[in-house]
Amino acid sequence: MSSRPRVLVIAEPDPELPAPPLSLIPPDVDVVEVRGTPTGDQLAGAEVLYVWDHRFTDLAPVLRSADRLRWVHAASVGVNRLICPELVSRQVTLTNSRGVFDVPIAEWVLAAVLSFVKGFPHTLALQREHTWLYRTTGRLAGKRAAVIGTGSIGRAIADRMSRLDVEVTLVGRQESNAMTAVAAEVDILIAAAPLTAATTGLIDADVLAALGPGGFVVNVGRGPTVVEADLVEALRTGTIAGAALDVFEVEPLPADSPLWSMPGVLVSPHMSGDYVGFEVDMIGVFVDNLGRWLRGEQLHNIVDPECGYVRS
Repeated sequence: MSSRPRVLVIAEPDPELPAPPLSLIPPDVDVVEVRGTPTGDQLAGAEVLYVWDHRFTDLAPVLRSADRLRWVHAASVGVNRLICPELVSRQVTLTNSRGVFDVPIAEWVLAAVLSFVKGFPHTLALQREHTWLYRTTGRLAGKRAAVIGTGSIGRAIADRMSRLDVEVTLVGRQESNAMTAVAAEVDILIAAAPLTAATTGLIDADVLAALGPGGFVVNVGRGPTVVEADLVEALRTGTIAGAALDVFEVEPLPADSPLWSMPGVLVSPHMSGDYVGFEVDMIGVFVDNLGRWLRGEQLHNIVDPECGYVRS
């Protein structure tokens, strides 16, 4: 039997996503690829668990069955599905892939906001009809935006928005209790926060009403941060002007959701951070941390299970 550390990789095939490039993991460890929940034999002797499958949610029973498991790494930024009491009780470290998606998601947000301000959906609709209709559009410069979430993604969004002369406010954990007041002072409300008890249902009817009829909502964090029924009603009644949504309460978004066909709404299938080659960069974060773990060094991107994210 090999004396090298054993790394389990949960990588259930997903036709929509690239497979993990496991060949990039150095040969210092034994890599065991797992489909679904690991068996007892697979867990025997395993010290590291790499959760590539974003649909995997059964971490608690795995931790209870794996005596030697001390580190779990998520191939994602959001880890709410993996948070469980066993992480603390069994002294297992959880890390995530923070940093991989910062710039791509910020670019997506900029594209969505600029498309809305410059009226691109209307322009494309007129183009399809071969209709020449002169009109004026808005300006992004001088707009005010609030970014909910002060992690690396939220900071990347705020940085790039500010470079286009947008007045940006970063909203952290403490300020989230005053979301109505925050929304009343901005034109664009961007959710880029992890899903926690504090952020669930954070953007509701009162917040949307405060944002006002010219307001635009962007959600690239987690679907339940926005009360979807309240958002649909706000869009239907003109309480706000539009929304760009990459995440939803239920995914895939049901075919009968009114969001699919509402004017001023962009529906994106949870892909704002994914770019050609992201799987290589993603596994690079794990490989870097694996080297640290083998050398007995401090890991990067350690998640605090009490709050559900990496404390900056």
